[in-house]
Amino acid sequence: MKRLIVVLLCFPFLLWAQPVQPPEIAARAYLLLDVTAHQVLAEKDVDSAVEPASLTKLMTAYLVFDALRSKKINLKQTFPVSERAWKMPGSRMFIDPKMQVPVEDLIKGMIVQSGNDATVALAEGVGGTVERFVQLMNEQAKLLGMKSTGYKNPEGLTESGHTTTARDLSILATRLMQDFPDYIGYYAIKKYRYEGTPAANDSNRNLLLFRDPSVDGLKTGHTDAAGYCLIATAKRDVPNVGNRRLLSIVLGAASENARANESQKLLNWGYTAFDAVKLFDANQPVVSPSVWKGKSAILKIGRPDAIVVAVPSGGAAKIKTQIVRADPLVAPFAKGQDVAVLKVTLADQPLANLNLVALEAVEQAGVLGRAWDAVRLWIR
Repeated sequence: MKRLIVVLLCFPFLLWAQPVQPPEIAARAYLLLDVTAHQVLAEKDVDSAVEPASLTKLMTAYLVFDALRSKKINLKQTFPVSERAWKMPGSRMFIDPKMQVPVEDLIKGMIVQSGNDATVALAEGVGGTVERFVQLMNEQAKLLGMKSTGYKNPEGLTESGHTTTARDLSILATRLMQDFPDYIGYYAIKKYRYEGTPAANDSNRNLLLFRDPSVDGLKTGHTDAAGYCLIATAKRDVPNVGNRRLLSIVLGAASENARANESQKLLNWGYTAFDAVKLFDANQPVVSPSVWKGKSAILKIGRPDAIVVAVPSGGAAKIKTQIVRADPLVAPFAKGQDVAVLKVTLADQPLANLNLVALEAVEQAGVLGRAWDAVRLWIR
């Protein structure tokens, strides 16, 4: 079996005089990801080890949301507040051991107020103990492909070995949004206070929620060692694509206001310096090659989501794409099975390699059909 390269689109293009340069960002590390196009638009020191501070709570939330999805817990269920949770230093939602707090309120306290007490209560409720929950956090990090992350606690306070990278945080943030769309709305809540607790600390520390209506998350973090950190995500409507989501990660900024300003700078630059170009709609066949020994004569190949790429503004006509697949294609094929790779380049530079799948199943033909195609393949 050989590999077949089929040129789908080939437009004339010019080499860019210079790469698109991001703005100066005052942070130890940063990353800007076009989530819709699955492309990194800008980065700095994305593989350097950093303390995640309260960005840790994104992994805690991932496990809590997973427990909700699997119905191990439910939003109305109440968790007790242990002495350990009550005595947590740093940001709190001010719950105490006399309370039985609903899971949904603990989630809001962890996300909006960045409550370390709420986070520990959730960790104990889901994992049984904080120590067991931390084991689950590290196991999940490996499953997600976060190769440079080690968790020591669920809330993000400074502890030896509790580190991650901007790259790993981008993996976690995108998977959190992708895997749990029903719960992401919690990250857009601007104010929250649990009944019976002080009014202090009831505002979300993500200042962009109050400044930019397109921003709907995600999480802030701060310790003396980590500096001021923010993972921000925005969703804006763009022509011919619809909602286009960008994700910015700013680590180690100088102040709460600085992390918001630098994140806003990155997001605005990403939306203006790059155009989103839709190449194919969701479930649209990119190509429909012939299939041998199958009940169908063709195999529709594409992706269940729209294929979108980000290119420097004005560069849409300079895109070049290729599809690489096996030849011949011999049935059977299951729906969703990887079949080919779509290679997208701009000015001879790779933009994206996207797996293409069978959009429909193709079963094997009967004995006579397979025998006839076997003869045709031999002659071919």
